Amino acid sequence: MVKQERAARTRWLLIQAAAEAFVQKGFTRASIAAISRQAGVSNGALHFHFETKDALADAVEQSAAAALRRMLPDGESGDGALQRLVDASHRLMNGLDRDVVVRAGFALSGSPARRRAGLGLRGQWQDWVESVLRDAAADGSLADGVSPADAATVVVAATVGFEVLGTGSRTWIARERLTRFWELVLPRLSRPGVLRELDIRGADPQGDRRGKRLP
Repeated sequence: MVKQERAARTRWLLIQAAAEAFVQKGFTRASIAAISRQAGVSNGALHFHFETKDALADAVEQSAAAALRRMLPDGESGDGALQRLVDASHRLMNGLDRDVVVRAGFALSGSPARRRAGLGLRGQWQDWVESVLRDAAADGSLADGVSPADAATVVVAATVGFEVLGTGSRTWIARERLTRFWELVLPRLSRPGVLRELDIRGADPQGDRRGKRLP
């Protein structure tokens, strides 16, 4: 058991070190030697866990994808579809700000050097946004004349844009920046009765409400 725990800890240290390297230098320029040095392990130990840099990047993306799934509330949360969307967007930006593995996972999913089958993290986020906005249309939350597809285009373009710009300046993924976005967009997306009930600052990671609503 101790040996297994040590192996799991080493694997996680390598994932974190690789995420740091991929964020700072990009996938192509990040070296195996630098990653193993950052993790405090030998190159041989790294190759014991991951045969190639691609395999290590896959592990970073998988860890980031698991974190993303934990950020996305489902219909059993008791909140309406639009509130779930607002909450998830804030959790995503918080994750990008605080978790280097999440940042690296999104960066890798958009890297030309990392073309892989499947959606990648940005595609997974897009799929979830489209799904929750279809739920919003079904429960009558969307304003007249707003289609789920059009709403998803706006939300995905803005949030992925914040994520990309946030690699240069964290102000782009700050809570106040996203709150301001929702202040501008939600009056167009949602019915007036729904709008008054929405907390545009979203729930914090523990699920507590921030309590800012539009007039």
